[in-house]
Amino acid sequence: MALLINHVNWREAFPEAPLTEVDVTRVPLADNSGEGLRVAYRVHGRQLRAMAVNDQEPVWEDSCVEFFCQVPGDDHYMNFETNCIGTMVASRRLSRTEDVQLLSPEQMAKIERHCSLQHKQIVERDGLFDWKVEITIPFAILFAHTTIPTQGEKVVIRANFYKCGDKTRYPHFLSWQPIALPQPDFHCPQFFGELEL
Repeated sequence: MALLINHVNWREAFPEAPLTEVDVTRVPLADNSGEGLRVAYRVHGRQLRAMAVNDQEPVWEDSCVEFFCQVPGDDHYMNFETNCIGTMVASRRLSRTEDVQLLSPEQMAKIERHCSLQHKQIVERDGLFDWKVEITIPFAILFAHTTIPTQGEKVVIRANFYKCGDKTRYPHFLSWQPIALPQPDFHCPQFFGELEL
């Protein structure tokens, strides 16, 4: 399913709105070990920044796209944040600060990543840029603390998708589902929408 990440929640302070689309598809994994969720972003914006080159570094400061989700039967949610060169932050948590469990390097290695840009640092550039990032998250990671759905079994998860760039020249904080909070905050499962897989 193709979705637009186009809610400018804090328009007065952060009006910047790069064109951002995400396509979400349930797919078989390349190694035939099960199923995964492919999340493919397309972005058109007027700046490009990628200072984080190692996983679990602050990718949200760069030109970044994000997927937060909560699966049925789990009181925690997961966040998958990826900058434009494929560097990723991923964890399972109760809130921004409570019970934060970073994914291990072994788990991170199982998330397939494909980017239209090379994986090398980009000091911020101005202009107009188009870039793509695609990640495939194994169900074994998404449903690690519940029951992995069988092939063909319908499942509904709660989720939101984001586009941000906290330290870019034009900071921005877009979401798929609107966020009714006074200041930018993506760690708010109460505003997740539903995705049927």
